[in-house]
Amino acid sequence: MVGQVPIFSRPALKILESDSHMSLSTAANAASGPERKAMIDKQIVARGVRSAAVLQAMDATPREWFVADNQKNDAYCDSPLSIGEGQTISQPYIVALMTELLELQPHHRVLEIGTGSGYQTAILARLAAAVFTIERIEALSHRAQERLCSHGIGNVQFRIGDGTLGWPEAAPFDRILVTAGSPTIPHPLYEQLSECGRMVLPVGPDRDQTLRVVERRSGHFIEHPGIPVRFVRLIGKHGFDGS
Repeated sequence: MVGQVPIFSRPALKILESDSHMSLSTAANAASGPERKAMIDKQIVARGVRSAAVLQAMDATPREWFVADNQKNDAYCDSPLSIGEGQTISQPYIVALMTELLELQPHHRVLEIGTGSGYQTAILARLAAAVFTIERIEALSHRAQERLCSHGIGNVQFRIGDGTLGWPEAAPFDRILVTAGSPTIPHPLYEQLSECGRMVLPVGPDRDQTLRVVERRSGHFIEHPGIPVRFVRLIGKHGFDGS
């Protein structure tokens, strides 16, 4: 059963303590540190994100690792950037907001639908015990794997395939994050969300989506509609038709 509870303009979320367990690249952090701090202060904190753990994960993850060489000067701009294959790396604020909405804990197992550049994956990996990430575009998945491995982020498993089917043999998941817009919530993701689990995803027709939080409580699903967003399409059996 699915019920709906409004998030209103902005949810009140608890501040989590940081428990980052990933190795950092000190040189890379120092090189882009001031730009990254400005991004966090002006784009993320100023818009209401308050989770200490999320802010620290964003600060520990240089965004320039995940963009093309000719876009590195724009790595901290307040907008999405193209990563090729018709896909984008999300605006930093949206990455932070969706991560905060997950309310991650260090023991959580997370399913991510849409690996993309690997930036959101890296943020999740700093905050959770394990991340299972699915990308339908092989080239993007391989590049993301190379980036994360080269920076010592090892608690991630990758799969190439239809993300709308989830990862049933690894389910259930404490948290599910979908980084592409779907016309409806894919049914397999409901089934793969654990009891007391939480899922965050954009839902709605192309160019008219709403960010939603879904909670599973005693076998029932409660949906919290949130802010309007615009994501690339989630292509798959339970998403948009890719033809």
